[in-house]
Amino acid sequence: MVPVAHLDKQAPLSSTQTDIAFQDNYAFVGNYDGFVIYDVRNPKKPTIKSQVLCPGSQNDISVYGNLLFLSTDSSRSDNSCNSVSQPATIKESWEGIKVFDISDKSAPRYVAAVETACGSHTHTMVPSKNKKDVYLYVSSYSPNATFPDCQPPHDKISIVKVPVKNPASASLLKAPVLFPDGGNAGTPGTIETGYTSATSGCHDITVYPQLDLAAGACMGDGVLWDISDRENLVEINRVQDDKHFAFWHSATFNNSGTKVVFTDELGGGGAATCNEKIGPNRGANGIYDIVGKGKNRKLVFKSYYKIPRMQGDTENCVAHNGSLIPVPGKDIMVQSWYQGGISVWDFTNSAKPREIGFFERGPMPNGAGGGTWSTYWYNGYIYSSEMGRGFDVIDMRDPRTFVAKLFRTDELNVQTQGNFYRG
Repeated sequence: MVPVAHLDKQAPLSSTQTDIAFQDNYAFVGNYDGFVIYDVRNPKKPTIKSQVLCPGSQNDISVYGNLLFLSTDSSRSDNSCNSVSQPATIKESWEGIKVFDISDKSAPRYVAAVETACGSHTHTMVPSKNKKDVYLYVSSYSPNATFPDCQPPHDKISIVKVPVKNPASASLLKAPVLFPDGGNAGTPGTIETGYTSATSGCHDITVYPQLDLAAGACMGDGVLWDISDRENLVEINRVQDDKHFAFWHSATFNNSGTKVVFTDELGGGGAATCNEKIGPNRGANGIYDIVGKGKNRKLVFKSYYKIPRMQGDTENCVAHNGSLIPVPGKDIMVQSWYQGGISVWDFTNSAKPREIGFFERGPMPNGAGGGTWSTYWYNGYIYSSEMGRGFDVIDMRDPRTFVAKLFRTDELNVQTQGNFYRG
């Protein structure tokens, strides 16, 4: 794992770096202050193409053609990029989805905004089957009776519809209830003793459009849905793990769509959980096989994976965002672990996952929080969004993953998976 490039964050976007999307020779990186477009034509010498100042955590990001979508999950005075923080107790406050035209990468243009209940912590881009529209499955949570636009129980997601040729007419299509039974009621506890979050929405959803499948990481529940009708998610199976999982955070299918890796963000990303006190089976990935067919498919637990290197008590470390590495016949993933660094691990054998490579810098100075938020493979290199430090490019030089360097794609949104070898 050889670091080949690094770019520090630059003003005016000096806040936390978040998720990454890719298109052609560009990487699009969210930031609590807006988003950055990096030119990665030469991965060893990336440059900043443009920066857009548009504050609103956490600015989760995706791209589709000439469109860029940005999530706002902090209460703002209005939907503009000049907004200021305003309490969610005020009815007129705004949170939701913003849409930009990125046909000119040097000057993105803001074209639309759609308000969604409880904001948009993350969103998942889902192209319609006729490619005329894009759906955004908007995940959010933490309702409060004092928030006019975020009322409990909030057992739903929001679905935003964006006409590709007329993105200014983007609108909220519906907000379906996905947990009519209320979902997991949660179990109390601490980081040390263990707890499970009650389900009041989803944190993140990953879709596999070619297979008409979606996997939802929904606080206290892991869910598998049929999305053959993009506007109507139909539950296939739901699982819980109150003994080991505190917060179902994200999901990744393997390339064949026969497995799902769910991550547990124990401690919310701000705690030191990669130590002996917490152990190897909490704050980890849970690997599930998908068995059966059609509506009878089930998620069957196989094992946990956590980085095998103990971290210091000042280092926030827990399973976070990653992507598959396109190696035929193998299930290999690269993943962020905040200050635990970057781990490359093989789960071809669902019951016996193992790490095959890693990169980490060590603790942040003076016990500060930080580390890598998202780490993804794109066209031969590993790209990492480092919360505090900026943007990293890493070359993995390993015979087990060399064939992946030959794979090319012209667009990558990690939460919108496609088959590496069938277009």
